Amino acid sequence: QVHLVESGGGLVQAGGSLRLSCAASGRTFSSYPMGWFRQAPGKEREIVAAISKNGASTYYADSVKGRFTISRDFSKNTVYLQMNSLKPEDTAVYYCAARDGVAAGTTRYEYDYWGQGTQVTVSS
Repeated sequence: QVHLVESGGGLVQAGGSLRLSCAASGRTFSSYPMGWFRQAPGKEREIVAAISKNGASTYYADSVKGRFTISRDFSKNTVYLQMNSLKPEDTAVYYCAARDGVAAGTTRYEYDYWGQGTQVTVSS
């Protein structure tokens, strides 16, 4: 099992940047493909980005391609989401997730462990 704790959310103006962090503890960090999801009020939880166990492969939702970057640091057992050129529609609670499987998934149903979430608010 793995325990996930997100940090780095906050309030930012449109066009600004934030970096989210997700610290993992418990079972070996490199055993898990990881993902970032977000959920806005009244909407379904959606994939933002995902990264493979070894960090070689990444996936991005169309809405964030070219603006967000997912990465992982094995020395710190941490996965990051660098968010640039933020837009008001990026406002949501952002969740980190770990998948007990081989490849990174793109739906929330494929992930087994979740953090508590961190709020990101982008003002216009």
